[in-house]
Amino acid sequence: MHLSRRALLAAGAATASLPAAPAAAAPAHGLRTGFDRLAADGYTLLSGERVGIVTNPTGVTADALHIVDVMHADPRVRVTAVFGPEHGFRGTAQAGGSEGRYADPATGLPVYDTYLKNGQPLADVFTASGVDTVVFDIQDVGARFYTYIWTLYDCMEAAWLAGKRFVVLDRPNPVTGRSARGPVLHKEFATFVGRQPIAQAHGMTVAELARLFDGEFLGGRVAPETVPMSGWRRSEFYDAHDLPWVPPSPNMPTPDTALVYSGTCLFEGTNLSEGRGTTRPFELLGAEGVDGRWAAAANELGLPGVRFREAYFAPTFSKFQGKTVGGVQIHVRDRTVYDPVRTGIALLVTAKRVWSGFGWRPDDWIDKLTGSDRVRTMIDAGAGPDEVVGAWQSELAAFRRIRKEYLLYR
Repeated sequence: MHLSRRALLAAGAATASLPAAPAAAAPAHGLRTGFDRLAADGYTLLSGERVGIVTNPTGVTADALHIVDVMHADPRVRVTAVFGPEHGFRGTAQAGGSEGRYADPATGLPVYDTYLKNGQPLADVFTASGVDTVVFDIQDVGARFYTYIWTLYDCMEAAWLAGKRFVVLDRPNPVTGRSARGPVLHKEFATFVGRQPIAQAHGMTVAELARLFDGEFLGGRVAPETVPMSGWRRSEFYDAHDLPWVPPSPNMPTPDTALVYSGTCLFEGTNLSEGRGTTRPFELLGAEGVDGRWAAAANELGLPGVRFREAYFAPTFSKFQGKTVGGVQIHVRDRTVYDPVRTGIALLVTAKRVWSGFGWRPDDWIDKLTGSDRVRTMIDAGAGPDEVVGAWQSELAAFRRIRKEYLLYR
């Protein structure tokens, strides 16, 4: 895999990228991330460049070393800046926060804050940093409203505005890349939890998303260079390999959290707790006054691959801090047939039916999460889970057709 940047460009690649290696070519120890392949090639793709890295604690090697620390110590590559997303480069900030501008104590590198910056202001950050190439390496969890993929989008656009190269180092979609699920964002509902019309559970890796973002929404101007993984198949969950799991954010402690997140994060748009402040965020849901009727109603639906247990818990922060609430715990029994988005909708429908206190957040945040006002208005009108899910099937089918053009793996 000794492919220099010059050789790649001479080969006329559409997006000068390290080629996707077939899964059968994987080494005995399994998956190799984009970073692993880049390092194994001696960083030739970055030769002679001043490099800035958009990353967070998930940017790790197979030995759980952070890539910035590894690259900073390697004379073959010149890292001159780091760019931190929501929660920060070293991950010290909670949801809705960042670490600001500072010098990293471990490396001395300047760390710039990208959170809530886009367009020309973010391009100005890249220009001020003095880098030639912006490299992105962050673990995603497969949901449209997880903000790191929109940090990717914003950084791509800003790199183009600033005249910088853009390179994406790929990592697995931890909940597989088998298919896309859920409603597709309507543009009038675009926010930082959804900039562009993709499905709620997109079923793509970050390198694939970068290709789609550029081809569908950025006019092909960025031409991101991608370093795909080897040894990963679309059907695989995160634990199929021995890559260490690092929580991408404080409330994403395990791959099990990621498995349910694209459905149960919808409870952020309600007055129920989504489990923040517990040891099982997004797997525990509840509110004061909720009892065992909710779990019973959800179980009666016979949703594939999942059961619900009556649960009681006291969040240590966020909604209902310090109060004991009732609700459900989600137990995924067969993840190969489990549909997190359908499950999230079913839980919203049954919660509203059995608990008289159910309400949406006053700012209609649910509309931003689902990508339109359809889910909220249909549930308010008494629609059942199948009717709600059926309403987005045509737009989902259209997204799936577009998505196929940008996939890198079988």
